[in-house]
Amino acid sequence: MKPELTGPDGRVVVRRWTRHPRCVALARADLRNVLAGWGSIAVEEVALLVLSELITNAVRHARVPGRQIETRYLHQGDKVRVEVHDAADQLPKLRTPTPESAHGRGLVLVETLADQWGVTPRPAVGKAVWAVFALPADERISLPDGECREGQS
Repeated sequence: MKPELTGPDGRVVVRRWTRHPRCVALARADLRNVLAGWGSIAVEEVALLVLSELITNAVRHARVPGRQIETRYLHQGDKVRVEVHDAADQLPKLRTPTPESAHGRGLVLVETLADQWGVTPRPAVGKAVWAVFALPADERISLPDGECREGQS
């Protein structure tokens, strides 16, 4: 893991990882700590599983020499967003695996567990695959600028 970049209000955490299978467990431990710090433990289990799938996909499929994987965790008032950025332009595809399939279930899990998910091309190279998890009312925070989020009055 490279040095962290954290937003001034602590609601955006950015990490960079080598493209190696061991970074999956390290990123999970990191996200667990971030969610605990935000008091967002209600989404911990699903967020960790989804992060595992997204970062595993980046490790396996984003084979761009010399490029790292980046994770971003964003606390957005009434939700938490988890992003995995990589330098590969190939977009992930949601598949319907057969019972005999050894692979191809990751995005099915993401689709099932996340409240929203998607892929956003990056301006220069690569993409960000992201997932959003709604927080229960007792774990939401109000934003400093008074901005209302979907589901808030």
